[in-house]
Amino acid sequence: MLKTIAAGFTIATAILAPLHSSQAQTKVNISYQPALYWALPFYLASEKGWWKEIGLEPSFSLFPAGAPQVAAAQAGSWDMGATGSVPAVLGAARSGLLTIGISNDESKTNVLMTLADKFNELQADPTKIKGQKILLTTNSTGDYAVRNCLKKYGVDTKDVQFVNLGQAQIISAISSKNGELAGVWAPNTYTLEEKANAKTLCTGADAGAIVPGALIVRADYAKENPQRVAAFLATYLRGWSWAKANPTEAADAMKRFYSQGGVEISDRAIKQEFDLRPTYNLTEQLKSMDRANGASEADKWFGNIASFMAEAGTFPRAPDMKTVITDEYMKMVASDPKLKAFATEFDSKTQ
Repeated sequence: MLKTIAAGFTIATAILAPLHSSQAQTKVNISYQPALYWALPFYLASEKGWWKEIGLEPSFSLFPAGAPQVAAAQAGSWDMGATGSVPAVLGAARSGLLTIGISNDESKTNVLMTLADKFNELQADPTKIKGQKILLTTNSTGDYAVRNCLKKYGVDTKDVQFVNLGQAQIISAISSKNGELAGVWAPNTYTLEEKANAKTLCTGADAGAIVPGALIVRADYAKENPQRVAAFLATYLRGWSWAKANPTEAADAMKRFYSQGGVEISDRAIKQEFDLRPTYNLTEQLKSMDRANGASEADKWFGNIASFMAEAGTFPRAPDMKTVITDEYMKMVASDPKLKAFATEFDSKTQ
């Protein structure tokens, strides 16, 4: 069943037979962006029947980018899910969206790219970017990476022209040479490399910008349904736990998942996805959000992003990270023996 909504679309999926047939199913609506690395655990959970095993029956709300995704949260169109860190902070500032975990570190896969025939010139003298147009998706992690790259190069954002386009439009424009500079994220980076002969000038990591992905939930939903949120997190963590223990099968699953979302990429690109984007198990999640000695690592990562957004005029003042990020639901996974065992079952195979 396919139903168009707002700027995205919703797919109600048929879940596989339950591993425990007596388990009651609770309906939840999960939001994400299709054919992205950090969304693979959602696909795996559906393919392997993990949602039913944990007692959830999901429908999925899919969006082409983070800004329309978090905008839909204000209307209660979905319950929980994943998005980029920039839209997660945007959603926190505008509708109280909570970040409850880290989906992956995508610092190396949010990049500024250019056509091959311009690469050597701009690499030798990045200040030649001044006066040029940069195609990007505003209020996105790609936007954040590009602006940090410009800062690294000593190029003021006022000295370039940003053109706000969706990622598919950017790929089309660069491929037809209707643009020379673009802010994109994987797997669109690989598409431009392979189909437009584009090259990466600078990544978020090059510019010292940590770009975490965010696991998110509507604050009102979390307050009313904490156990569902914990079950969602346990299922997500199980996905990466299994993927790390079964890399060949995980790569095959990713290929199917990307194809389902209309993205066809090479085996080399699939390998890059896994190599360039670290993910976090339960222990690492808790460590990243630990405030025992002051601000957590996650506070600092998202805080830097919030400051960037305030400076860019997205909102007048950066929100307090204590109102944006909570480890409450990840701790629920860790303190529940069944949820913890479910989330970490394959971790020992990756040690």
